[in-house]
Amino acid sequence: MAISLEEIKKENVDLERIPVDEVFQQLQCSRSGLTSDEGQKRLQIFGPNKLEEKKESKFLKFLGFMWNPLSWVMEIAAIMAIALANGGGQPPDWQDFVGIVTLLIINSTISFIEENSAGNAAAALMAGLAPKTKVLRDGKWAEQDAAILVPGDVISIKLGDIVPADARLLEGDPLKIDQSALTGESLPVTKNPGDEVFSGSTCKQGEIEAVVIATGVHTFFGKAAHLVDSTNQEGHFQKVLTAIGNFCICSIALGMIVEIIVMYPIQHRRYRDGIDNLLVLLIGGIPIAMPTVLSVTMAIGSHRLSQQGAITKRMTAIEEMAGMDVLCSDKTGTLTLNKLTVDKTLVEVFVKDCDKEQLLLLGARASRVENQDAIDACIVGMLGDPKEARAGIQEIHFLPFNPVDKRTAITYIDGQGNWHRVSKGAPEQIIELCKLSESAKKKALAIIDKFADRGLRSLAVGRQTVSEKTKESAGDPWQFVGLLPLFDPPRHDSAETIRRALHLGVNVKMITGDQLAIGKETGRRLGMGTNMYPSSALLGEHKDESIATIPVDELIEKADGFAGVFPEHKYEIVKRLQDMKHICGMTGDGVNDAPALKRADIGIAVADATDAARGASDIVLTEPGLSVIVSAVLTSRAIFQRMKNYTIYAVSITIRIVLGFMLIALIWKFDFSPFMVLIIAILNDGTIMTISKDRVKPSPLPDSWKLKEIFATGVVLGTYLAIMTVLFFFGAYGSDFFSVRHKNEKQKTI
Repeated sequence: MAISLEEIKKENVDLERIPVDEVFQQLQCSRSGLTSDEGQKRLQIFGPNKLEEKKESKFLKFLGFMWNPLSWVMEIAAIMAIALANGGGQPPDWQDFVGIVTLLIINSTISFIEENSAGNAAAALMAGLAPKTKVLRDGKWAEQDAAILVPGDVISIKLGDIVPADARLLEGDPLKIDQSALTGESLPVTKNPGDEVFSGSTCKQGEIEAVVIATGVHTFFGKAAHLVDSTNQEGHFQKVLTAIGNFCICSIALGMIVEIIVMYPIQHRRYRDGIDNLLVLLIGGIPIAMPTVLSVTMAIGSHRLSQQGAITKRMTAIEEMAGMDVLCSDKTGTLTLNKLTVDKTLVEVFVKDCDKEQLLLLGARASRVENQDAIDACIVGMLGDPKEARAGIQEIHFLPFNPVDKRTAITYIDGQGNWHRVSKGAPEQIIELCKLSESAKKKALAIIDKFADRGLRSLAVGRQTVSEKTKESAGDPWQFVGLLPLFDPPRHDSAETIRRALHLGVNVKMITGDQLAIGKETGRRLGMGTNMYPSSALLGEHKDESIATIPVDELIEKADGFAGVFPEHKYEIVKRLQDMKHICGMTGDGVNDAPALKRADIGIAVADATDAARGASDIVLTEPGLSVIVSAVLTSRAIFQRMKNYTIYAVSITIRIVLGFMLIALIWKFDFSPFMVLIIAILNDGTIMTISKDRVKPSPLPDSWKLKEIFATGVVLGTYLAIMTVLFFFGAYGSDFFSVRHKNEKQKTI
């Protein structure tokens, strides 16, 4: 029974699993496609087949940088400089007002430029959608914008096409679909009629028609984009700045309250003089240029990171990387090469007159040397020279791979004029082709199981001598030559990178969309542990007895990795680690990694990452592999030490000015010029910017803002400086040296 299209929009119907005939019933459509009028009607219900693009006012964004506690204090000081002074019968203090506003604009401009340089992750995801598609409308095939697609449309998918929407395949030959950017699977997958194909995946082989079942934000691709777009948590560094700002504000407020109580009710000071002294505490006490100084420090660090091969898109990520204690890494293309290879050490030969090198040569002969798929390229690539695959032979006939036979075969003539056939493919097919004896079959299956336990894919090779020299000849019996284990090898520097990361206190976890056995084998080879679990363990489902009683949070914290994960799983892992107070980094290269990259404290897009991954990340690597991350961590920790030194300085200066100037103003009834204090503050912060190039030693373990320690150190140093300032003023105020010198100079002039 068909239901309303609104119910389908709410995803109350499982269109992914029901039979295709029922899909047409539920979507109220047919194999002849929709009419243009019906398409327009559905477009109003489901919306266009594209991701929502949020627009924001640049001007409002700029003003937003003046809306924080530090800026509020400066804005209050600016208002006091003109409004309260005028209220006391005195002219407005325009000097102070202009100086304060200028500082605010400079700080906001720097922050705006830094923030505006970051790419829009949702826009990059949208760019991954196919712009054009072939759709059946009004009984005719036409090329249209992918944005017009709605559930119920019939589309055509062929070699090289990007699938424009989630769809179910109709009748026809199976497709080869590359969905590695979506799910992390390293090989193209075979999709048969009735199977679902995801928006954003690429057709590598075949041609077929399909019915659209989901568009826009409702697709697998769109949900990942929505997770990215909805992830805008407050940055860790911003929280630290707020805490330091609040401490300074509370210190200033306390000093001002004391001044007000003493100056007016007790000392009966003039209104205007009291306002100046209050402005001095506001202007001098607040670390006006703290965001600017820290931005300059991070900008210099960002330049150094770029020289090491890490481009920083969000500068505050540098501070967060210094405190990173967990790094979640994608496997395919990040820890590994995303390039199949044969593990020669495990190759099994079943015949006496053949060795491992000859077995590889036979496998290469049964492969295409041009227009290759991933497996053909792998086998031919194992030869010293790819030309060896056809050297010294004359090709008569080549049988390409097809999903029914699951093998390739070549008929050729060797240099002596003898005819041969070689076939490679799925082990069960080659075993059947060679009619192995029970004992040989049992041995082969045992080896295949051993490979599978280690996450290796098996490829079998068989050969045949053709006695009658025609390509149609049945030939002699087939001979089972051997088994080749296929594996996506780790990068040469991955193991060393992980060892160094662990030494620096960063726990590396592998998060992969591949099978659990493959993940464990990769972990074993990299020395990062094999304590890995399937994604179902994250949901509390299908747990084995050994982990059934372990809470999910504890499982995530202790695991070396997870396999078979989807975007929402990666996102959930990162979120839970953050909830457990870990500073979490995430590396990735595909659309499937984008939500987790955006959610992580430090999202790192590796070299050759998709636009979506780069858009969602904070740091983009320009060199392959993860080795640059270790260098980036050490550089970030050095930058952190400089920023920590500055914050201690900023807190101590606040205490010094508030306590020192307050005591001088109250004990000696001295009136300060706010503008002079403003100039002192600017010069003070200008000179301290040199701390951005200070020599420091990176911490051997992840850094963190120990605010209690920073405040305690700042208070002690600030109090000492304040006492020294008061003693210096006492000495200068009680001396007639300056007045005597002035008198002598006056007499000389006369």
